[in-house]
Amino acid sequence: MNALRFRPAHDTDLATVVRLRDDAARWMLAKGVTGQWRPGELGGDHFRRIMENGEVWLAEAADRVVGAWELWWEDEEAWGPQLPTAGYVHRLMVDHSSVPPGTGRQLLRVAERRVAEAGRPLVRLDCLADNVPLTAYYLNAGYQVVGHKEGKPQPNGTPKSFTLLEKSLRDGEE
Repeated sequence: MNALRFRPAHDTDLATVVRLRDDAARWMLAKGVTGQWRPGELGGDHFRRIMENGEVWLAEAADRVVGAWELWWEDEEAWGPQLPTAGYVHRLMVDHSSVPPGTGRQLLRVAERRVAEAGRPLVRLDCLADNVPLTAYYLNAGYQVVGHKEGKPQPNGTPKSFTLLEKSLRDGEE
């Protein structure tokens, strides 16, 4: 596979990001992860809203989008009011049909670098409390469980419980 290039998403990328997210949701369902994401849950309006208040990043290989993530600068629904010390990674996703193992970790490192460049020493994210494989994935990437959030609102309207994870970017730990 060609080297990955990273860039912010634009309005013209919305359909591609929605497709990538729906494909990632289908992949999760095929792997038995039933509560995290569902195809069709988020449309272009969601990603447009994120681009207005945060960032959506794309990973490209051979002029094709093969991964993406959202970067928020606040996340009060999950973390409550906070000082501006963290970036919040959401919806880290890859095209499992076209990328080698380890690509998600590469995207996560680029997101961490972006947070560090913004002068924030922490990266935070969350995942479903009962998604043991995803929690383990983030623990293996250097994150620590720092709390839980009960009843976080979801796109489909059914609140869920989440594990809150955090990683320090100080002292070259990214």
